[in-house]
Amino acid sequence: MKRSLERILTTHTGSLPRPDDLITIMRAKEFGESYDPAALGARVKTAVAETVRKQVDAGVDVVNDGEMGKPSYATYVKDRLSGFEGGKSAPIIAGDLTDFPSFIKRSVVDSSVAAMKRPACTGPITYRDAQGLRTDLDNLRAGLKEAPATEAFVSAASPGVVAFFLGNEYYKTHEAYVRAIGEAMKTEYDAIVAAGFVLQVDCPDLAMSRHIQFKDLSLAQFRQTIELHIDVLNHALADVPPEQSRIHLCWGNYEGPHHHDVEIKEILDIILKARPQGLSYEASNPRHAHEWASFKGVKLPDGKLLIPGVIDSVTNFVEHPALVAERICNIAGVVGRENVMAGSDCGFATVAGVSRVDGAIAWAKLKAMADGARLASARLW
Repeated sequence: MKRSLERILTTHTGSLPRPDDLITIMRAKEFGESYDPAALGARVKTAVAETVRKQVDAGVDVVNDGEMGKPSYATYVKDRLSGFEGGKSAPIIAGDLTDFPSFIKRSVVDSSVAAMKRPACTGPITYRDAQGLRTDLDNLRAGLKEAPATEAFVSAASPGVVAFFLGNEYYKTHEAYVRAIGEAMKTEYDAIVAAGFVLQVDCPDLAMSRHIQFKDLSLAQFRQTIELHIDVLNHALADVPPEQSRIHLCWGNYEGPHHHDVEIKEILDIILKARPQGLSYEASNPRHAHEWASFKGVKLPDGKLLIPGVIDSVTNFVEHPALVAERICNIAGVVGRENVMAGSDCGFATVAGVSRVDGAIAWAKLKAMADGARLASARLW
């Protein structure tokens, strides 16, 4: 991974606005309607080229494919792993939302979950179809030829987040289920790095699951659970150099009260045990913007790189570059400028066709991030 040695580098979390015509075809495929596979493949390829160009033009240094070919950042694995041919996962109920039923009635949270096809695991899990991954890698490689960037990453779902969205009806225990996912996903992790890209493993399970999947556990029990998830992840990444990988930590990419979110200081010691060098995390929304101070007195493991979100991914406010610079300088003042890369809180379109932020505004926010990084660089160097 590139580091901020001469200036603050910029990146984002993964999903970016998809073109409307692409969403139409993707939704048809996802829900078993008639569609043209060749037309879908061709449109994904051009969409990747377009989104790489837009990232570079916006001033993003470390880019990706915008997840153009994925219906969602987590449930795409159902098309690559065996074991998800039947069944239906249980509804997802967030503890913070149940406290405010009036909000649920007008919220897009339920609609975003409904837009995802979520089969349950009903058989043994193996990695059965690598063609989707090969296509993703080829499309990104082609896009970078037209618009070279400082570096490129490819995102992949963590074992824990797959278990979060896709229920288990086959394995006897949660641990057995997560370990089986980890063994299968190792194939994808290794292939991304072998292709020359930085691997980003999306790990919302390490925080988001506290107030949803595991809301009935004590904090101590939850910590034990994510210790397990980290152990599984590290095993799956045994052959991936830490400097070629990063993880993303998230409390749920939805607008809501989030008053049940676990504080980062309560899990940070465990999170820092993750093998990847980079840690991307929410750091700009109203619930977590103050938590840069949680890194005071914390010794980062050697080589660890923080990627705080300096722009919010669920509001249509375009952050002022001065605010972005302030957020960058706050954390850089604690852990050192070379240990910080600017990022987004989460993706702008984690589910195809469902986004709280207008597409054009998302690109304006990314530009504001780059502008703010330049201001911060002028102060820090």
